[in-house]
Amino acid sequence: MIDDTDIINALKDLSHVSLAEINSASLMDRVEIKYIFPVNKMSSLVRLMKDKYSVLEIKETRALPYNTTYLDTSGYLFYNQHTRGELSRHKIRYRRYEINGDSFLEIKMKTNKKRTIKWCVESIFEPGVYDSDAEKLIGAFLPVKSSVLRTSLINRFNRITVIGKDTDERITLDYNISFTDPDNGAYTEMPYLGVIEMKKTGFSECSPFNTIAKSLGIYPEGFSKYCTGNAILKSELKTNMIKPKILLLNKIQNEYIESCRN
Repeated sequence: MIDDTDIINALKDLSHVSLAEINSASLMDRVEIKYIFPVNKMSSLVRLMKDKYSVLEIKETRALPYNTTYLDTSGYLFYNQHTRGELSRHKIRYRRYEINGDSFLEIKMKTNKKRTIKWCVESIFEPGVYDSDAEKLIGAFLPVKSSVLRTSLINRFNRITVIGKDTDERITLDYNISFTDPDNGAYTEMPYLGVIEMKKTGFSECSPFNTIAKSLGIYPEGFSKYCTGNAILKSELKTNMIKPKILLLNKIQNEYIESCRN
């Protein structure tokens, strides 16, 4: 865990929105662009966003703790879909918002047109048990039945969520990222890493965030928490396609350590 005092202080300069307001910009059918960078750039990034973006605030908190439980088949179908670069692939997870206890089952599909579509229902995670709404969602949008799903990875992080004041976009900034293997309890954390995900309606739209990020040397870079956590913790999985990303993470970690020394 990092000392996020600077990030919390930077967030105070942003105007805020409620959960109801930000849900209006949920963008369940969207284009996603991701960025990864040394987390010590986070506070500077947040300060540069204050004129163009408003931040989600719940119970006077703006950096919100999340707990995600991913599901997959015993053969890791969804992990392999992603690492093979399949143009149509799926992901399923339970996500708990620790600040208010809300919990949702979420399914994401990346289409062959490089769009991401997301479906969700309110549901509480219980291993191997699915309520009627969860069963309907799985039956409608996954290529496998609920009976073959099992817990595959647990992921925790803090998330800042912002929406554009004048643009139709939603951006999340994650840090204090950690992973746990539910099978053997193996654990790893990445206190040096910041992950950004920009969600917008189309590819061609201009975004002030691109200029802000570029000014700090932050550029688009594909990244999957699910694949990365599994590749690090599970020796039985094929990781050849993930190795370049692991090398990049090592470079980011070294940059973070070096900046902390100066």
